[in-house]
Formats: sequence, structure tokens, C-alpha cells
Amino acid sequence: MPMNRIQFQPGLSPPAFLEQFGAETQCEAALERARWPEGFRCPHCGEAGHDVLRQRGCKTFQCQRCRVQTSLIAGTVFQSTHLALTLWFLALYLISEAKTGLSALALKRHLGVSYPTAWLIQHKLMQTMTERDAQYTLCGEVLVDDAYWGGERVGGKVGRGSENKVAFVAAVSLNGQGHPLYTKMIPVPGFTCTALTDWATVALAPGSQVLSDGLACFTGVTAAGCDHQAIIIGLRKPHQVPEFGWLNTLLGNLKTRFSGAYHAFKYAKYATRYLAAFAYRFNWRFHLDTLPTRLLVAAATIGPRPARWLRQAEEAC
Repeated sequence: MPMNRIQFQPGLSPPAFLEQFGAETQCEAALERARWPEGFRCPHCGEAGHDVLRQRGCKTFQCQRCRVQTSLIAGTVFQSTHLALTLWFLALYLISEAKTGLSALALKRHLGVSYPTAWLIQHKLMQTMTERDAQYTLCGEVLVDDAYWGGERVGGKVGRGSENKVAFVAAVSLNGQGHPLYTKMIPVPGFTCTALTDWATVALAPGSQVLSDGLACFTGVTAAGCDHQAIIIGLRKPHQVPEFGWLNTLLGNLKTRFSGAYHAFKYAKYATRYLAAFAYRFNWRFHLDTLPTRLLVAAATIGPRPARWLRQAEEAC
């Protein structure tokens, strides 16, 4: 049996990571390159000339033209942090490399910080993944399926009526050989034609060929400029429908990831971020060695995401 090149790629080992980002100065240099790949430019006037200052241990740039000062972390997801960049970079590495997921409790132990701090770091980085992947759409042949995530709360309803169960659309695009390329897993308010039209508008490129199990709501993708084909599954088991094999594998991996890493959280409030984090790592699975640096670039460019904003997940996500 041939070796799977994706599963056996080397990735970025802990010693290699520490060699690149084990010191604060190395992290500062990496963040500066991620934020200004062509060199510093004043965000106020665009001037390249600058002086470097140190204020409270934080690297600060002062424009030589307008004299405006810009902190290295200002305007990034790290803004206002009191933690060393080495801790942030370690969190970037641990979260991006964890195939089976990493809970805030486990992150707390790895970083040696409090649980609220670990939770905040985790959600800032997951929000970074969410916004980064939102910039891209699926195209070509796309498999879609309806799914629910979450479960019963004590004293609550069971089944699809559970207050803690989230409806989401799982989709995966395929290449010419029928192998998976990219995935999107996005919560929807319900499985209606209107909801699926809105979903397809942001998740799919016009002209995509959508293949579903025949659920009526999926015809809504045609209003977003996509073609739709239904394969009626009937009473067949998932393994008896080879057309949806990759999608079922993804959903199985999702279930394994979350049942192994997380005990419980507010599914209805934070589902968007957790699902997006799973999709982000899958979408960059061909580049495990550069995944932390890719996430760093995203974190350096999306802007600050303060704790109060992150906890207003219904509006933020």
C-alpha cells in the first residue's frame, strides 16, 4: 500500500519551531515581516522612514515624517496583550498543529497561564481562522450535506429541537480525480431554501456543480447561480452511497476531533469558530510545515479582536 504523502509529511517539529521562534526577538522579527512584508509603512501617512523605540518592553515604530508612533502589536489580534510574543507563537503552533483539536484547558497547561487567558487566546486564533477562510469560496464539483452539531442539555429538549443543537451545512469541493480539495462548515438558521441561498452566496462560486442527497432546501443554491444535482439516498446507509464518501469521512473526523478534545461548550454561541477551525486546518493540510506562519500572517492583518467583542459571538461570527 503506497504511503499517504499528506499524512506522512514532516510538518514543523517542536525543536524546529523553537529554533525559529524560541526567543522574543525572533518572534518580533517574524511578526514585523508578517505585518509589513515590504518593510514598515506608517499607517497614518505611508512614510517608510522610521525610528525604533522601546516602550514598556514593546517594540514601537515612530514615523520620521508625521512622528506618529505605532506599536508592533497595535492593529493586530495581539493588540493590548501583556503576554510575551513567545507564548502567543507557541499557542499558534499548538493550535495549528493539533489535528485532533486542543481545548482551552489543555492550552492553559501548555502555556502556564490562567484558564480565562487560554480561552481568550484560543478564541482569538479561531476567529482569525474563521475570517481567513471566509475570504475563499468553493468551486467546481461540490458535495453538500445537512448536519446537526451539539446535544441535549440537562432538562432540555432532545433531538433536532434541542436548544443546544446547531444546524450547519458541510461542503467539500473535489478535484478531477474525485479527491477532496477544500471544505466549508458553516452554521445556518435552518434548512430552508432561503437559508441555503444565503449560504451558497457566501460559500460557493457561481457556476459550481452542487451534489446533494435530495433534501428540498438544497435547490436554493440555484438562486445563487449554481447547478444542483440530487442523489436520492432513501434508506441506504452512508457507506452504501460512495458518492458522499469523502463528505461522510470529514463529518466522522469532525465528530472524533470534538468528542476527543472538548467536554462541553456553548454550541449555539460559538459553533462558527469551532467549525471554522476544523475546516481551516483541513484546507491547509498540504502545508503543515508552514501552517503556523500562515496563521501568523492572518493574525497580523485581521485587526484587534477584544474579549468583549469575542463573547458577543452571535454578532461577531
